[in-house]
Amino acid sequence: MALAATLVLIAFGAVVFHFASPWQQLPIASNWHAMDDALWLTFVMTGVAFVVLHLFMAFALVRYRHRAGHRASPEHGNRRLEWWLIAVTTVAIIGLLAPGLTVYAQLIDPPAGAQVFEVMGRQWQWHYRLPGRDGRLGMADARFITGANPFGIDPQDAHGQDDVLVQGQELHLPLDRPALARLRAQDVLHDFYVPQFRARMNMVPGMTTQFWFTPERTGRYEVLCAQLCGVGHSNMRSWVVIDEPRAYAGWLAQQPTFGGAGPSGSSGAAGTSVTAGVPGGPAEPGKLGRLLAQQKGCIACHSLDGSRGVGPSWKGLYGSTEALEGGGTAKVDDAYLRQAINAPQASIVRGYPPVMPPAGLSDAELAAVVDYIKTVR
Repeated sequence: MALAATLVLIAFGAVVFHFASPWQQLPIASNWHAMDDALWLTFVMTGVAFVVLHLFMAFALVRYRHRAGHRASPEHGNRRLEWWLIAVTTVAIIGLLAPGLTVYAQLIDPPAGAQVFEVMGRQWQWHYRLPGRDGRLGMADARFITGANPFGIDPQDAHGQDDVLVQGQELHLPLDRPALARLRAQDVLHDFYVPQFRARMNMVPGMTTQFWFTPERTGRYEVLCAQLCGVGHSNMRSWVVIDEPRAYAGWLAQQPTFGGAGPSGSSGAAGTSVTAGVPGGPAEPGKLGRLLAQQKGCIACHSLDGSRGVGPSWKGLYGSTEALEGGGTAKVDDAYLRQAINAPQASIVRGYPPVMPPAGLSDAELAAVVDYIKTVR
């Protein structure tokens, strides 16, 4: 009897917890209300099954409990019960699968005129690319991928020269305009996910996947990786900012292009890296290193304000002394930073996990990033 009462309390408590729980969905910010409808249908069907099964087990424990003078008798086969179970199970499976398949078919079928943006996932950072003035993304291939060309854009493709390479880990999109996300992975399986948009998609190395959504609310929304992609998975985050059209146009005008000219047509130094497209070039101290640090995703793990991150903060780092795992200390100078960036496992700072991969920067890029770290005071 105690076990039967426990099963009834579990069923009742699960229902109460579901409605009273503080952990609810974030407010939706896109057109995918059908996702919420499908999710709620799943909750209802699985919730009803959960409660019914627990109550049935409680009933069976009470009804068929051991009693003196009673002896169980075997019964083989019950076709009527079997057909009922087959019918109910079939209807339930169709009810669970049909809404999801219908919504998924719509999710990967974008409307005409949707604004395209490309996402490249790599351990453990995001890169974003937008079409330039010609409205087309340039061709890309893995053999062209370098530290300064994470998308592998073909430098001989004219359509790629005006592609907009987003600086940093913050992508902007205009309000109320369908957006088509084209997704690629450079190394392992990733998943581009913004909870408020109710849309996500796996990113598989060697192929391009896609989904679309229409932002319906302005705001700043966090991007997560929804696949366990390695030890730094939890830090693979960035932001999508939804702007009014005028604000979006202003942000877009500030982004560099692959070929070295601003999106509005302003000229810059020729080149094929994100740093080449900055109008006026890297005139201020550390500017080139700052752009490289944003592009490589360094800022996702190393804060600039002294706050603790996955790795040590860069604020006041240069010239300080770091305690190392296993004992000993190290003076943070040019040589130490060069080694920490390109061979991070050589010396691990005490209290931080050994999750940073080698950055693979060239000597010139290393010098630029080190110069930038010197300016973070």
